[in-house]
Amino acid sequence: MKRVYVNEKWCLGCHLCEYYCAFSDMQEKDMARALKDIKINPKISIEEKDGISFAVSCRHCKEPLCVKGCITGALSISDGVIAINKDRCVNCCTCILCCPFGAISFSESGTVQKCELCVSNQSEPACVKGCPNGAIVYEERG
Repeated sequence: MKRVYVNEKWCLGCHLCEYYCAFSDMQEKDMARALKDIKINPKISIEEKDGISFAVSCRHCKEPLCVKGCITGALSISDGVIAINKDRCVNCCTCILCCPFGAISFSESGTVQKCELCVSNQSEPACVKGCPNGAIVYEERG
């Protein structure tokens, strides 16, 4: 299964992946107009430690602790992608506590959010398309 991988040697820390992620769910055609004067809440985030920048997003684990810990069954796996059923999520934050990678966060809608590989609206994740340095890739690895 294809997953998002990050090469921290190539990451510039520009945060464009965050903007492309936030923009991917919008109906607007112009990113500058859509994101003007709003605080973005992307499903991927750039962290920096000791001068090294890297992207944090869901790793779509084979045995995900977040799915096992979800008390309402809002998190599920389909074709290797961990997805959130927002109608079932009660925002108890158990999945946030269970994720060892810090890849699940709060959303403005009152539920949790995480990367779902843009499966509902694109062939390739928006963060991958928007990375100017090719630090984020979408590929299958052994």
